[in-house]
Amino acid sequence: MKSDDTQLPRPTKLKKSSLDKDLSKIARMEDATRAVSMSVISLGAGLVFLAAAGLIAATQVEGGASGALIVVAAILGGYMALNIGANDVANNVAPAVGSRAMTLFGALVIAAIFEAAGALLAGGDVVKTISKGIIDPSAVAGTQQFIWAMMAALFSSALWINLATYLGAPVSTTHAVVGGVMGAGIAAAGFGAVQWDTMATIAASWVISPLLGGIVAAGFLFFIKTFIIYRDDKIEAARRWVPILLAIMAGAFAAYLMMKGLKKVWTTTPGEVALYSLFVFIAAVLVLRPVIHRQSEGLENRNQSLRQLFHMPLIFAAALLSFAHGANDVANAVGPLAAIIHASTAGDISAKVHIPLWVMMIGAFGISLGLFFYGPRLVKMVGEQITKMNPMRAYCVALSAAITVIIASALGLPVSSTHIAVGAVFGVGFFREYYTTHSRRRRAYIRTKDGETINIKDHKVPDSDELLRRKLVRRSHFMAVVAAWIVTVPASAALAAAVYFGLSHFK
Repeated sequence: MKSDDTQLPRPTKLKKSSLDKDLSKIARMEDATRAVSMSVISLGAGLVFLAAAGLIAATQVEGGASGALIVVAAILGGYMALNIGANDVANNVAPAVGSRAMTLFGALVIAAIFEAAGALLAGGDVVKTISKGIIDPSAVAGTQQFIWAMMAALFSSALWINLATYLGAPVSTTHAVVGGVMGAGIAAAGFGAVQWDTMATIAASWVISPLLGGIVAAGFLFFIKTFIIYRDDKIEAARRWVPILLAIMAGAFAAYLMMKGLKKVWTTTPGEVALYSLFVFIAAVLVLRPVIHRQSEGLENRNQSLRQLFHMPLIFAAALLSFAHGANDVANAVGPLAAIIHASTAGDISAKVHIPLWVMMIGAFGISLGLFFYGPRLVKMVGEQITKMNPMRAYCVALSAAITVIIASALGLPVSSTHIAVGAVFGVGFFREYYTTHSRRRRAYIRTKDGETINIKDHKVPDSDELLRRKLVRRSHFMAVVAAWIVTVPASAALAAAVYFGLSHFK
């Protein structure tokens, strides 16, 4: 008879086969190779575009020293346009990408198309040679000094934006141009040439823009949480309020486009803007009520279902923001270039100049290419790494971008679209931190879902070490972005002054 105490074989520890390890290494190598190849492709595309900008300029101007200057200026203008696309445009699509309402590739394609369309169709044919009236043109000694100053301003602002993009910091391209013009102007004509009252208003926008953007975005998120998310019947609440929220977005974007995106091709009075926006709001409510009701049929009573109702509006918002940005900010790339062309060909300095079509095309396509090839880094940072996005939070950020500009314009306050958008992202994140820790409604709602019945008025939010320690905004990103905003103007100014002295001695 066999013994019963025969020992069973010990289970062998599962190990990765050599084939699995090799396949894992190959996958990592493929990812690294793909990343390197994309960086090479992006660099090559940028160089080809800059060469094309120089060639186009060479065919449009006469030879000689002035012609060579214009070719170099066209290359610098193209370089500036690439950097605007890589840094500034990312704010228009980042929330939608971070909330998964759009894929990164789809967002880049839509934004690139609408940026170019906005620049070419509504960018206007006249631009101020001195951005925001920073420098008095009469203070500059001569045409040659003015040309050197504009080239220094163009190169330095583009270089600073390039550095900020590399470091992952969204900055205001308008402020970079302002700093470049100021620094070059001081180097060319002294401190007396600077309009310091204008500089003071621009400095004020560093604080006004992000605060307004954050407050507006947080206000709408508070409304959504109070009247839709933390309700027993979320779907019924969504049917009541989502059409109104989306109609507010439609009316706000109508006003935003009239005030910013189409202002150079269609002039409207404040009364007309208000009337047309009200009409769009009412029409949107009437159209969206049955649409939202139909979309919400069969949806489960949970937050994930609500998010689906905001996907399409976010796509339209990204497109409209990109169109308005292309129309409004293309001047940052082509303004100094147009000023250089006018000064070189006409031999005088003018406060306003016409922009040739080929110059506008360099700006338009440069911005679109910059976004497509170099923008993903900033899109991911703003949309995913500052705070977690979902379609409802992204809606608040996109709406804030339009409403804040409208409020600021009505009050005569200077604002930056970049600071507004990023400030709105911070506002959403910081509000979530506060609401998670302090909201009685939220805590009562969660306890009610667990089977308890609680009166919200009598319910006290208990102190929770875990909640108090919970940070929903990355402080490192917050500090880095604020630091970049503060140093943009002085950094661009210092670079421009150094470049101007170098160019003036080179001549």
